Amino acid sequence: MRFSALKILQQGLTGNKGWTHHWRDPQPKSEYDIVIIGGGGHGLATAYYLAKRHGLTNIAVLEKGYIGGGNVGRNTTIVRANYGMPGNSEFYSHSLKLWEGLEQDLNYNVMHSQRGIINLFHSDGQRDAFAWRGNAIRNQGDDAELLDRNDLRKMLPYLNFDNARFPVRGGLLQRRGGTARHDAVVWGLARGADQRGVDIIQNCEVTGIDIENGKVKGVQTSRGAIRAKKVGIVVAGRSGQVAAMAGMRLPIESHILQAFVTEGIKPAIDHVVSFGMGHFYISQSDKGGLVFGGDLDFYASYASRGNLPMMEHVMEAGMALMPAIGKAKVLRSWGGIMDMTPDGSPIIDKTHVDGLFIDCGWCYGGFKAVPGSGDCFAHLIATDTPHPAAARFRLDRFKTGVGLMDEEGTGSQHNLH
Repeated sequence: MRFSALKILQQGLTGNKGWTHHWRDPQPKSEYDIVIIGGGGHGLATAYYLAKRHGLTNIAVLEKGYIGGGNVGRNTTIVRANYGMPGNSEFYSHSLKLWEGLEQDLNYNVMHSQRGIINLFHSDGQRDAFAWRGNAIRNQGDDAELLDRNDLRKMLPYLNFDNARFPVRGGLLQRRGGTARHDAVVWGLARGADQRGVDIIQNCEVTGIDIENGKVKGVQTSRGAIRAKKVGIVVAGRSGQVAAMAGMRLPIESHILQAFVTEGIKPAIDHVVSFGMGHFYISQSDKGGLVFGGDLDFYASYASRGNLPMMEHVMEAGMALMPAIGKAKVLRSWGGIMDMTPDGSPIIDKTHVDGLFIDCGWCYGGFKAVPGSGDCFAHLIATDTPHPAAARFRLDRFKTGVGLMDEEGTGSQHNLH
C-alpha cells in the first residue's frame, strides 16, 4: 500500500480499518544468497539498498529481538554532516544527501526535520578549530556558518552566555542538520525492504557462523541453520560478540551512552544545540519533550542501562548551558550500546573469511549514518569493492596505523572517545 493524502483521507472516513501490515512475518528459508545479521537501522538499510540498487532480493535480515528494539530506538535522533576529517567528511556528506531524499524514496514519513545544528565554542582555540572545520565542510560541498555571540543571542536567547567557566563565544551552524524520528526510520526501511522481497526475520538470534575452508557457508540461529553465500555482520554494540563467532577479535569496546527526555513543554528550542565543553546536546521533539544526552558512561558493558553518576553529570552540563532546563521534569532515560573504535571512526570492510563482511564501530555516529552505512555496505557486499564514500573505513588501519581517523583529536584510545 502506498501512502498519500488521499489514502489517509479514505482511511479516516472508513474507520482506519483498511491499513495493511508494513512488512511480512515470514518463516526463515533454509538458504539465502545473503544473510544480514542485525535488524537495526544499518542492517535494514543494507538490505533495502541491496534490493533497490543492486537487484538482489534473496536476502534475510535476522534480528534477535524485534525491529526497532536496539540502538536505532535508543539514541537522540540527530542527523548531521559536520565532520572534518577526510574519510568521515565524505561519508557523512553522502549520508546526509540520502537523508534528504529518504522520505520520497521510501514513500514513508520519517519526520526528517532540517532544523539546523549548532556546535558552541567557548574559547579562542575552539573558535579556530571550528573555523577550520567549517572551511573543511564547505570545501566538501556541505554548508557551515561560523556565528559570533551576537548572532547566537538572537537565535538561542535561553543559553547562559556568561557562564563563568564556559562562556559562550559563538558556534558553528549547519542548517541542513537536524533530527529524524528513529522508529519511523526503521519502520520505513523495513517496509521498503519487504516490498522488494527481503525476508525480515524477527526473534531469530544468531548463535554461530558456519565457515568451511576459509569461506562462509551460513549461520546457526535459534530458529535453525540457514545457509548463505554471503553474510554481513551489522550489530552495533554486539559486534565484538558476533565477530568472535567467526574467530575474529575486533578493535572495539562496547560502552553505554545514556539519553533522556522530559515532559512535553511549549516550543522552546528550534535547533539541535551542542555544548562542547560539557559534551551535552539537546533538541525538542515534535511531542514537546526535551531530548538530551552527554558523555559515555566510560566503562565497558553490554547492559542497555546507565549509572546515576553519569546522569548527574549530564544534568549538571544541561544546567550550566541553559538553567531553564531545571524546571522540566525528566520522564525517562535509556541507554544504547556504543561500539567504540580506537580512533572514533567506523569500519566497513571485508573480513579474513571469504564472503563475510562487517559494518561496525559507529561510536556516537550510528543514527546519522543509517542510510549512508546501508548504501555503502550494500555496495561492498554486492560488488566486493568498497563504495567511494567509505573507502577509508578499512579494518586493517588498526593493524598498520595507516589511515587512522581521529575525529575528536584526542588520541587513538578507547576511553577518550
